[in-house]
Amino acid sequence: MTLNELDKYFRSFLKIEDYMSDVSKNGIQIQNSAPDSKEIKKIAFAVDAVAETANKAAELGADLLFVHHGLFWGGCEPIIDSHYQRVAPFIKNDMALYACHIPLDANNPYGNNYGLASRLNLQNTEPFGQWRGMTIGVKGILPEPLTVEELAEKVLKSGEKALAVLPFGKKQISSVGVISGGAADDVCQAVEEELDAYITGEIEHQLYHYIKESKINFIAGGHYQTETVGVNLVKEKIEKELGLETVFIDIPTNL
Repeated sequence: MTLNELDKYFRSFLKIEDYMSDVSKNGIQIQNSAPDSKEIKKIAFAVDAVAETANKAAELGADLLFVHHGLFWGGCEPIIDSHYQRVAPFIKNDMALYACHIPLDANNPYGNNYGLASRLNLQNTEPFGQWRGMTIGVKGILPEPLTVEELAEKVLKSGEKALAVLPFGKKQISSVGVISGGAADDVCQAVEEELDAYITGEIEHQLYHYIKESKINFIAGGHYQTETVGVNLVKEKIEKELGLETVFIDIPTNL
């Protein structure tokens, strides 16, 4: 497939046009020299478009790097210093960059949040969590009650550790809301909906006492760890449906 054909394919299920309030420039962020004719044979996947992932993707012979966090976020940024180091590998190696931010958080079933919900086998799932007029998360009911420690272990992959587990709610958790990444502030929506637990990526100091006073369980699973999910689900879809060679570039931040 060519780059432009892949763009149509990604848009067919990621529904990028439904998330126009996202400041990320979703879609093709850097094209290759021949987007209508050059064949894409290998796609690298990563969470972040940074110099390290770009150089690694080029080293591995990728024709395209697909990421959750791209290089362009709405403004006009000079391509100098660190930004140049991130852009240069794409131009030098005629490698394209594709970014999918909020659409990949929200997508059912290939997004970060529904992917995390699937790990928990959440039942009766519903859209949850408003951000800039877009619903990006998911909520549901556990098949059987869990403690907050059991919930944290189940939602993360083997070997991963949560940044914080705040056991301030019910001892036996049934209802859970999930919004990956930097959505700590949205715990207030979980409180309003009287959920037993809320899962996101990060935690801020000023929220600690609010969470405690609101008597809700809170898990900060790590911004990076909660957002490797979507890119890997898209990777698996590409392998099954298109038969293209793929690779995941894992560069954790431990944050």
